[in-house]
Amino acid sequence: MSSPPESEAGFHPEAADRIEPYVWKIAGVVILGMIMSILDTTIVNVALRTLGHDLHSSISQVQWVVTGYLLSLAAVIPITGWAARRFGAKRVYMVSLVLFTAGSALCAVAASITTLVLFRVLQGVGGGMIMPIGQLIMAQIAGPKRMGRVMAIVSMPAMLAPILGPVVGGAILEKLHWSWIFLVNVPIGAIALLFAWRMLPKTDSGDAGRLDVVGLGLLSTGTTAVVYGLAQLGTPNTSLTASIVVLPIIAGFALCAAFCWHALHVERPLLDIRLYANRVFAAASFTTFALGASLFGAMILVPLYYQEVRHESVIVTGMLVGPQGLGMLLVMPFMGRMTERHGGGRVALVGVSILCLGTIPLAFVGAGTSILEISLVLLLRGVGIGLAFVPAMSAAFGALRPEQLPDATPQMNVLQRVGGAMGVAVLAVVLQRGEGHLPSIAKLAGAFDGAYWWSLGICLLALIPCLALLRAENPRARLSREAANAEAAVEPLGV
Repeated sequence: MSSPPESEAGFHPEAADRIEPYVWKIAGVVILGMIMSILDTTIVNVALRTLGHDLHSSISQVQWVVTGYLLSLAAVIPITGWAARRFGAKRVYMVSLVLFTAGSALCAVAASITTLVLFRVLQGVGGGMIMPIGQLIMAQIAGPKRMGRVMAIVSMPAMLAPILGPVVGGAILEKLHWSWIFLVNVPIGAIALLFAWRMLPKTDSGDAGRLDVVGLGLLSTGTTAVVYGLAQLGTPNTSLTASIVVLPIIAGFALCAAFCWHALHVERPLLDIRLYANRVFAAASFTTFALGASLFGAMILVPLYYQEVRHESVIVTGMLVGPQGLGMLLVMPFMGRMTERHGGGRVALVGVSILCLGTIPLAFVGAGTSILEISLVLLLRGVGIGLAFVPAMSAAFGALRPEQLPDATPQMNVLQRVGGAMGVAVLAVVLQRGEGHLPSIAKLAGAFDGAYWWSLGICLLALIPCLALLRAENPRARLSREAANAEAAVEPLGV
C-alpha cells in the first residue's frame, strides 16, 4: 500500500488543527478491532451467572473468566511498545487480531471452568495488544494538537460496548448456547484483519533494541500475584490474614518494586517509568488506574444484581445494563473540544465527581427498588465515566513528545487493565463473602449494597490523581508543553 501524501495524511504543519479524511479512515479500521476486544468483556459479564451454572462454579471461581482475561491483557501490553518498534505497528496489530480470534474460537469449545479460563488467557494475549497498538497508530497520525478530538473517536468502542455488549450477550444467551458469545468474534475478527491489511499505514516507531525479558518476568508475575492473593479472599473460610492471601500480595508488590528498580538501571526497560517524571503523564496514568478499577469492577455487579436479586432474563438484563453506556455515549461528541478548551485535569475531575455521586444511590438499592431509578443512576455514572476516561488519556498523550508514545500507550493500558483486574477481584470477593450460603433475597441485595460501598471507595481514590492532574496542568505549563510538542510535530512521522 502506497503512503499518502503529507497533506492528505494530515501531518503538514499548516493542517495541524484540521483532521483530514485519511485520519478518519484509519480511525475506523482501528475502532473495528478495538470494539471486538472491548465488546467481548461486556458480553461475558452478562454470561457470568450462566457460566457458573453450566460449569458448576461459584462467583469467586467464575470471576476468573474476567480477571484472567484482564491479567493476560496486562501481561502482554508491556511488550507492545517494543514489538511496534521491532516489527512495525501494523504487523503487530494484525497478529493480535489473529490471536484474539483464535482464542475466541477455543473458548467456545471449553468444557470446564479451568479450560475456559486458560483459553481466556490466550484470548487476552491477542486482545491485550489491540487497544495500545491502535492508540499508538492514531496518536502517531493525529499529532498532539488534534489528540483530544481523535482520541474521543477512537475511544468510541469503550462507549458503545457497555450498551451493545450486554444486549448482544443477552440475546445470544436467550436463544443460543453460551459458546456463541465467543464464536461471534470469529467473523468480526476476520473482517477487521482484512481491513487492517488493506488500509493501515506502515509507521516508524523508532529502534526496538533488545526485549527486556527480566522486566517482563518481574512485572507480569508481580501483578498476577497481587490479584491472585486478592481473589483468594473469596474462597470459603479464608481470612484476611491467611497465608494464601498475604504471601502472594506481599510477593507481588515486592516483584513490582523490583521491576521499578530494574527499569531505572537498564538502558531500554520494558516500560520507561522515567515518563512518570512528567507530572501530567503521572497524574493522568494513576487516574486511569483508579477508573479502571472502578469501571471494570462495577461492571460485574449490575448484571449479577438483575439476575440474582430481580430474577430478570439475560436479554432484559442486557438492556437494563445499557444506560451506563448510553451516558458515556451522550458526552462523547463534546469530550474532545472540552479537553482541548479546559484541559484534561479539569474535565476528568468533574467526571470522577459525577461518578462518585452516581455510585452512592447504588449502595442503597434493595430488592424492590424502581428499575427506572436504577437506570437513571447508571446513566449518570456513564456520563461521569465518559467525562473522566478520555480527557485523562488525552492529557497524558498530549504531554509527551512523539517519540515517547510507543512507551506511553502500553503503560496507560497496563495501569487500566491491572486496575480493572484488581477491581473485579476485590468486588467479586466482597460480594461472595456478603452472600454467604443459601442467602435470602434481602441478604443478596445487602451483599450488592456492600460491594457498591467498596466501589464508591475506589471512585473516591480516583479524585486524588485527578486533583494532581489539575494542578500539573496549570496554564503556564500547558503553554510550554504545547510549544514543545508543536516544535516536535514539524518533523513528519514516517508512514
